[in-house]
Amino acid sequence: FETEFLTADSRQVYRGMDVGTDKPPLEERQGIPHRLIDLVDPDESFNAGLYRRQAIDEIERLYRDHRLPLVVGGTGLYIRTLLKGLCDAPPADPIVRAALKREAEDQGHDRLYARLVDVDPVTASRLHPRDESKVIRALEVYQLSGRRMSEFQQEHGFSERPFSALTIGLNRDRDVLYRRIEERIDWQLAHGLTEETKRLLDQGYQRESAAMKGLGYRQMAEHLAGEYDAAEMVRRFKRDTRRFSKRQMTWFRKEPGLQWLTIEESESVQRTAARVIEQVDRFLTTLC
Repeated sequence: FETEFLTADSRQVYRGMDVGTDKPPLEERQGIPHRLIDLVDPDESFNAGLYRRQAIDEIERLYRDHRLPLVVGGTGLYIRTLLKGLCDAPPADPIVRAALKREAEDQGHDRLYARLVDVDPVTASRLHPRDESKVIRALEVYQLSGRRMSEFQQEHGFSERPFSALTIGLNRDRDVLYRRIEERIDWQLAHGLTEETKRLLDQGYQRESAAMKGLGYRQMAEHLAGEYDAAEMVRRFKRDTRRFSKRQMTWFRKEPGLQWLTIEESESVQRTAARVIEQVDRFLTTLC
């Protein structure tokens, strides 16, 4: 398609976090620009609204050049926000957010999540108890407005349609997927995840920051702090990643209009690519 990739990955936006976020190395990009990675330092805040603004700028640039934007990645909220807009909840308040973060540090994530269950059980049911950034955001909205995040989202309905878009999901047999997850983690551990995490900690990035709570970095930092041994770190890393993949698939299966392609274990990358290209060509034909 002679175009560029726009990444929709909430972890690849952080500079210096390469191995643990699976950023494609330069030699694998084959001269194709990858945008929307390395946008902020690990101690800077970033969210779906900021992502949407930057992604739309890139999309409009590609449109002006008569090129097809290809958005890739797996952060469901980023993709939903890009394609369907943002609800009209109040913007972030640094004072309220800092107070909620202190509460999480002092009283624990479970206590903060329990508060959300009390004030907004609908939103709480959609979140993992340890997804601190989203739990804090939902509580922040409630404190600032007196209204539940779920109410704002229901009113908005994510009904904006700024683009004509084709969304394609790739699916694998769960046993194959889990095996590939474990193989990827083994590769990350053999190719510098330990050293990368040590470097980030040495640079002063705190374990409590949103970036350092990502998969791999959280478990590695806990191991480096002496909370458990290397074998237990690997076990937790693999377990938590399998659980995340399950939640990720649950999210995307609820997204209307997503076109699923099941990849058989014996299928070549070239064959999968051909099937994706066939779908894209068919989609472009309907727009002409």
